[in-house]
Amino acid sequence: MATLAFACGLAAPAAAQTTIRYAHVGSEGDIQYWYADEFAKRVEKRTDGRVKVHVFPNSQLGGASETVDGVRSGAIPLAHHEFGSLARLFPDIAAFAAPFVYRDGAHAMAATDPIKSDIMKEMSDKMVKQSNVRIIGRLYRGARQMTAKTAIYSPSDLQGKRFRGVPLPLWTTMIKGMGAVPTPVEVGELPTALMTGMVMGQENPLTMINANKLYEVQTHVMLTGHMQNVLPVFINERVWQSIPEKDRAIVAEVAAEVGEETLKLGLEAEVNLIDELKKKGMTFITEKDGLKVEEFKASVGKQVDADFPTWKPLMERIAAVK
Repeated sequence: MATLAFACGLAAPAAAQTTIRYAHVGSEGDIQYWYADEFAKRVEKRTDGRVKVHVFPNSQLGGASETVDGVRSGAIPLAHHEFGSLARLFPDIAAFAAPFVYRDGAHAMAATDPIKSDIMKEMSDKMVKQSNVRIIGRLYRGARQMTAKTAIYSPSDLQGKRFRGVPLPLWTTMIKGMGAVPTPVEVGELPTALMTGMVMGQENPLTMINANKLYEVQTHVMLTGHMQNVLPVFINERVWQSIPEKDRAIVAEVAAEVGEETLKLGLEAEVNLIDELKKKGMTFITEKDGLKVEEFKASVGKQVDADFPTWKPLMERIAAVK
Protein backbone atom coordinates (compact mmCIF):
# COMPACT_ATOMS: atom_id res chain seq x y z
CA MET A 1 0.00 0.00 0.00
CA ALA A 2 2.79 2.41 0.91
CA THR A 3 4.64 1.62 -2.34
CA LEU A 4 1.46 2.13 -4.39
CA ALA A 5 0.74 5.41 -2.64
CA PHE A 6 4.27 6.62 -3.33
CA ALA A 7 4.00 5.63 -7.00
CA CYS A 8 0.76 7.59 -7.28
CA GLY A 9 2.27 10.64 -5.62
CA LEU A 10 0.23 10.18 -2.42
CA ALA A 11 1.51 10.27 1.15
CA ALA A 12 1.80 6.89 2.86
CA PRO A 13 -0.68 6.41 5.73
CA ALA A 14 0.81 7.45 9.09
CA ALA A 15 1.28 4.84 11.80
CA ALA A 16 -1.45 4.86 14.43
CA GLN A 17 -0.53 7.01 17.41
CA THR A 18 -1.81 6.90 20.98
CA THR A 19 -1.52 9.95 23.23
CA ILE A 20 -1.95 9.38 26.96
CA ARG A 21 -2.32 12.01 29.69
CA TYR A 22 -0.48 11.10 32.90
CA ALA A 23 -1.39 12.85 36.17
CA HIS A 24 0.39 13.00 39.52
CA VAL A 25 0.73 15.32 42.51
CA GLY A 26 4.55 15.42 42.74
CA SER A 27 6.73 18.52 42.58
CA GLU A 28 10.00 18.92 40.69
CA GLY A 29 12.84 17.44 42.73
CA ASP A 30 10.69 14.57 44.04
CA ILE A 31 11.46 11.07 42.74
CA GLN A 32 7.88 10.68 41.54
CA TYR A 33 8.33 13.71 39.29
CA TRP A 34 11.47 12.16 37.78
CA TYR A 35 9.72 8.80 37.32
CA ALA A 36 6.83 10.20 35.29
CA ASP A 37 9.10 12.29 33.05
CA GLU A 38 11.53 9.42 32.46
CA PHE A 39 8.69 6.98 31.82
CA ALA A 40 7.19 9.32 29.19
CA LYS A 41 10.51 9.83 27.39
CA ARG A 42 11.35 6.13 27.22
CA VAL A 43 7.88 5.03 26.13
CA GLU A 44 7.87 7.47 23.21
CA LYS A 45 11.39 6.49 22.17
CA ARG A 46 10.88 2.72 22.39
CA THR A 47 7.56 2.75 20.57
CA ASP A 48 9.06 4.98 17.84
CA GLY A 49 6.52 7.63 18.69
CA ARG A 50 3.48 5.38 18.44
CA VAL A 51 2.70 6.05 22.14
CA LYS A 52 3.15 9.56 23.50
CA VAL A 53 2.71 10.37 27.18
CA HIS A 54 1.93 13.93 28.30
CA VAL A 55 2.69 14.40 32.00
CA PHE A 56 0.67 16.73 34.25
CA PRO A 57 2.50 17.08 37.62
CA ASN A 58 1.84 19.24 40.69
CA SER A 59 -1.84 18.26 41.04
CA GLN A 60 -2.66 20.07 37.77
CA LEU A 61 -5.50 17.62 37.13
CA GLY A 62 -6.61 17.43 40.76
CA GLY A 63 -5.77 15.84 44.11
CA ALA A 64 -6.03 12.21 45.17
CA SER A 65 -9.77 11.70 44.76
CA GLU A 66 -9.97 13.57 41.43
CA THR A 67 -7.03 11.58 40.09
CA VAL A 68 -8.44 8.18 41.02
CA ASP A 69 -11.97 9.00 39.85
CA GLY A 70 -10.53 10.41 36.63
CA VAL A 71 -8.67 7.20 35.84
CA ARG A 72 -11.74 5.11 36.64
CA SER A 73 -13.86 7.14 34.20
CA GLY A 74 -11.10 7.47 31.60
CA ALA A 75 -11.03 11.28 31.83
CA ILE A 76 -7.45 10.82 33.10
CA PRO A 77 -6.00 7.78 31.33
CA LEU A 78 -2.91 7.19 33.49
CA ALA A 79 -1.69 8.26 36.94
CA HIS A 80 0.26 7.34 40.03
CA HIS A 81 -0.66 7.96 43.65
CA GLU A 82 -0.81 6.14 46.97
CA PHE A 83 -2.20 2.61 47.25
CA GLY A 84 -4.42 4.11 49.92
CA SER A 85 -6.07 6.36 47.33
CA LEU A 86 -7.05 3.31 45.26
CA ALA A 87 -9.22 2.16 48.16
CA ARG A 88 -11.91 4.33 46.55
CA LEU A 89 -12.04 1.64 43.86
CA PHE A 90 -11.08 -1.51 45.75
CA PRO A 91 -10.74 -1.16 49.53
CA ASP A 92 -8.34 -4.04 50.20
CA ILE A 93 -5.71 -2.70 47.76
CA ALA A 94 -4.79 -0.15 50.45
CA ALA A 95 -3.21 -2.98 52.47
CA PHE A 96 -0.15 -2.46 50.25
CA ALA A 97 0.31 0.91 51.97
CA ALA A 98 -0.15 -0.41 55.51
CA PRO A 99 2.35 1.07 58.02
CA PHE A 100 5.28 -1.15 59.00
CA VAL A 101 4.20 -3.95 56.59
CA TYR A 102 7.51 -3.98 54.66
CA ARG A 103 10.99 -4.93 55.82
CA ASP A 104 12.66 -2.38 53.55
CA GLY A 105 12.40 -0.72 50.16
CA ALA A 106 13.45 -3.81 48.21
CA HIS A 107 10.73 -5.84 49.92
CA ALA A 108 8.15 -3.14 49.12
CA MET A 109 9.09 -3.19 45.44
CA ALA A 110 9.03 -6.99 45.27
CA ALA A 111 5.62 -7.29 46.92
CA THR A 112 4.05 -4.68 44.62
CA ASP A 113 5.53 -5.93 41.34
CA PRO A 114 2.49 -6.34 39.01
CA ILE A 115 4.37 -8.89 36.89
CA LYS A 116 6.14 -11.10 39.46
CA SER A 117 4.22 -10.74 42.75
CA ASP A 118 1.35 -13.24 42.94
CA ILE A 119 -0.60 -11.23 45.50
CA MET A 120 -0.16 -7.99 43.52
CA LYS A 121 -1.32 -9.68 40.29
CA GLU A 122 -4.31 -11.16 42.11
CA MET A 123 -5.35 -7.83 43.62
CA SER A 124 -4.83 -5.91 40.38
CA ASP A 125 -6.97 -8.41 38.45
CA LYS A 126 -9.76 -8.01 40.99
CA MET A 127 -9.56 -4.23 40.68
CA VAL A 128 -9.78 -4.47 36.87
CA LYS A 129 -13.00 -6.47 37.18
CA GLN A 130 -14.51 -4.21 39.83
CA SER A 131 -13.36 -0.78 38.73
CA ASN A 132 -11.87 -0.88 35.23
CA VAL A 133 -8.44 0.19 36.53
CA ARG A 134 -5.21 -1.78 36.14
CA ILE A 135 -1.87 -1.44 37.96
CA ILE A 136 0.96 -1.53 35.43
CA GLY A 137 3.94 -0.45 37.54
CA ARG A 138 5.19 1.06 40.77
CA LEU A 139 7.84 3.47 41.96
CA TYR A 140 9.76 3.97 45.19
CA ARG A 141 10.00 7.33 46.95
CA GLY A 142 11.78 6.24 50.11
CA ALA A 143 10.65 5.63 53.66
CA ARG A 144 8.14 8.10 55.08
CA GLN A 145 9.41 10.01 58.11
CA MET A 146 7.71 12.31 60.60
CA THR A 147 8.50 16.02 60.86
CA ALA A 148 7.32 18.56 63.43
CA LYS A 149 8.10 21.93 64.98
CA THR A 150 9.49 20.15 68.03
CA ALA A 151 11.12 16.81 68.87
CA ILE A 152 8.73 13.84 69.08
CA TYR A 153 9.83 10.64 70.82
CA SER A 154 6.69 8.56 71.41
CA PRO A 155 2.92 8.54 70.74
CA SER A 156 2.37 10.27 74.09
CA ASP A 157 4.16 13.36 72.72
CA LEU A 158 1.47 13.73 70.04
CA GLN A 159 -1.58 13.46 72.29
CA GLY A 160 -4.13 16.14 71.42
CA LYS A 161 -1.95 17.66 68.68
CA ARG A 162 -3.14 18.20 65.12
CA PHE A 163 -0.98 16.28 62.67
CA ARG A 164 -1.39 16.31 58.91
CA GLY A 165 -2.49 13.17 57.12
CA VAL A 166 -3.02 12.45 53.45
CA PRO A 167 -6.80 12.88 52.93
CA LEU A 168 -7.40 9.12 52.89
CA PRO A 169 -8.90 6.75 55.49
CA LEU A 170 -5.65 4.81 55.98
CA TRP A 171 -3.80 7.98 56.98
CA THR A 172 -6.55 8.92 59.42
CA THR A 173 -6.06 5.51 61.03
CA MET A 174 -2.27 5.81 61.06
CA ILE A 175 -2.14 9.34 62.51
CA LYS A 176 -4.67 8.35 65.17
CA GLY A 177 -2.46 5.34 65.98
CA MET A 178 0.51 7.67 66.31
CA GLY A 179 -1.38 9.44 69.09
CA ALA A 180 -2.26 12.64 67.22
CA VAL A 181 -5.44 14.26 65.95
CA PRO A 182 -5.67 13.38 62.21
CA THR A 183 -6.06 16.52 60.10
CA PRO A 184 -6.42 15.88 56.33
CA VAL A 185 -4.54 18.38 54.15
CA GLU A 186 -3.90 18.13 50.40
CA VAL A 187 -0.21 18.22 49.49
CA GLY A 188 -0.51 21.53 47.65
CA GLU A 189 -1.82 23.20 50.83
CA LEU A 190 0.66 21.56 53.20
CA PRO A 191 3.33 24.29 53.50
CA THR A 192 0.67 26.86 54.37
CA ALA A 193 -1.01 24.52 56.88
CA LEU A 194 2.34 24.01 58.63
CA MET A 195 3.27 27.69 58.53
CA THR A 196 -0.03 28.87 60.00
CA GLY A 197 -0.09 26.19 62.69
CA MET A 198 -3.19 24.48 61.34
CA VAL A 199 -1.10 21.33 61.87
CA MET A 200 2.11 20.99 63.89
CA GLY A 201 3.64 18.21 61.85
CA GLN A 202 3.39 15.85 58.90
CA GLU A 203 5.05 12.74 57.42
CA ASN A 204 6.62 12.17 54.00
CA PRO A 205 9.76 10.81 52.34
CA LEU A 206 12.87 12.97 52.71
CA THR A 207 12.81 13.66 48.96
CA MET A 208 9.43 15.35 49.27
CA ILE A 209 10.40 17.16 52.48
CA ASN A 210 13.35 18.66 50.62
CA ALA A 211 11.62 19.29 47.28
CA ASN A 212 8.70 21.09 48.93
CA LYS A 213 11.01 23.09 51.23
CA LEU A 214 9.31 21.88 54.38
CA TYR A 215 12.55 22.65 56.22
CA GLU A 216 11.37 26.26 56.12
CA VAL A 217 8.36 25.46 58.34
CA GLN A 218 9.54 22.36 60.29
CA THR A 219 12.54 21.95 62.59
CA HIS A 220 12.74 18.23 63.45
CA VAL A 221 12.71 14.93 61.52
CA MET A 222 11.86 11.73 63.37
CA LEU A 223 13.27 8.70 61.53
CA THR A 224 10.34 6.38 62.17
CA GLY A 225 10.42 4.82 58.68
CA HIS A 226 6.77 3.92 59.27
CA MET A 227 5.98 3.41 55.60
CA GLN A 228 8.09 2.28 52.68
CA ASN A 229 6.50 4.68 50.24
CA VAL A 230 5.87 2.70 47.07
CA LEU A 231 3.30 4.18 44.68
CA PRO A 232 1.23 2.25 42.12
CA VAL A 233 1.11 3.39 38.50
CA PHE A 234 -2.40 2.71 37.24
CA ILE A 235 -4.28 3.04 33.95
CA ASN A 236 -7.86 2.98 32.75
CA GLU A 237 -8.51 -0.54 31.42
CA ARG A 238 -10.24 0.63 28.23
CA VAL A 239 -7.27 2.85 27.45
CA TRP A 240 -4.89 -0.03 28.20
CA GLN A 241 -6.72 -2.40 25.85
CA SER A 242 -6.79 0.26 23.12
CA ILE A 243 -2.98 0.23 22.96
CA PRO A 244 -1.68 -2.41 20.50
CA GLU A 245 -0.38 -5.51 22.28
CA LYS A 246 3.20 -4.95 21.15
CA ASP A 247 3.20 -1.44 22.58
CA ARG A 248 1.48 -2.54 25.80
CA ALA A 249 4.42 -4.86 26.37
CA ILE A 250 6.84 -1.96 25.87
CA VAL A 251 4.90 0.30 28.24
CA ALA A 252 4.89 -2.39 30.94
CA GLU A 253 8.59 -3.04 30.41
CA VAL A 254 9.42 0.66 30.77
CA ALA A 255 7.22 0.99 33.86
CA ALA A 256 9.10 -1.87 35.53
CA GLU A 257 12.53 -0.66 34.45
CA VAL A 258 12.12 2.95 35.60
CA GLY A 259 10.47 1.71 38.78
CA GLU A 260 13.51 -0.36 39.70
CA GLU A 261 15.71 2.68 39.12
CA THR A 262 13.66 4.68 41.63
CA LEU A 263 14.59 2.15 44.33
CA LYS A 264 18.28 2.95 43.82
CA LEU A 265 17.56 6.69 43.71
CA GLY A 266 15.37 6.52 46.80
CA LEU A 267 17.89 4.62 48.89
CA GLU A 268 20.71 6.96 47.88
CA ALA A 269 18.55 10.04 48.57
CA GLU A 270 17.69 8.80 52.07
CA VAL A 271 21.40 8.87 52.93
CA ASN A 272 22.38 12.06 51.14
CA LEU A 273 19.39 14.12 52.20
CA ILE A 274 20.03 13.69 55.90
CA ASP A 275 23.22 15.73 55.61
CA GLU A 276 21.59 18.19 53.21
CA LEU A 277 18.59 18.79 55.47
CA LYS A 278 20.85 19.14 58.51
CA LYS A 279 22.66 21.93 56.68
CA LYS A 280 19.27 23.56 56.11
CA GLY A 281 18.63 23.60 59.85
CA MET A 282 16.72 20.41 60.54
CA THR A 283 17.47 18.23 63.58
CA PHE A 284 17.19 14.45 63.19
CA ILE A 285 15.84 12.23 65.97
CA THR A 286 16.74 8.52 65.84
CA GLU A 287 16.30 5.50 68.10
CA LYS A 288 19.72 6.28 69.56
CA ASP A 289 18.30 9.64 70.62
CA GLY A 290 15.35 8.01 72.34
CA LEU A 291 12.86 7.71 69.48
CA LYS A 292 10.41 4.91 70.42
CA VAL A 293 9.85 3.34 66.99
CA GLU A 294 8.52 0.09 68.48
CA GLU A 295 5.94 2.05 70.48
CA PHE A 296 4.75 3.74 67.30
CA LYS A 297 4.68 0.37 65.50
CA ALA A 298 2.60 -1.29 68.23
CA SER A 299 0.19 1.63 68.61
CA VAL A 300 -0.34 2.08 64.86
CA GLY A 301 -0.67 -1.68 64.33
CA LYS A 302 -3.40 -1.88 66.95
CA GLN A 303 -5.34 0.92 65.24
CA VAL A 304 -4.95 -0.65 61.79
CA ASP A 305 -6.25 -3.99 63.11
CA ALA A 306 -9.26 -2.22 64.64
CA ASP A 307 -10.14 -0.15 61.56
CA PHE A 308 -9.26 -2.70 58.86
CA PRO A 309 -9.97 -6.13 60.36
CA THR A 310 -9.97 -7.92 56.97
CA TRP A 311 -6.38 -6.91 56.20
CA LYS A 312 -4.54 -9.32 58.50
CA PRO A 313 -4.35 -12.26 55.99
CA LEU A 314 -3.33 -9.84 53.21
CA MET A 315 -0.62 -8.23 55.32
CA GLU A 316 0.70 -11.69 56.24
CA ARG A 317 0.95 -12.59 52.55
CA ILE A 318 2.65 -9.26 51.77
CA ALA A 319 5.10 -9.77 54.64
CA ALA A 320 5.93 -13.26 53.36
CA VAL A 321 7.03 -12.07 49.91
CA LYS A 322 10.75 -12.71 49.42
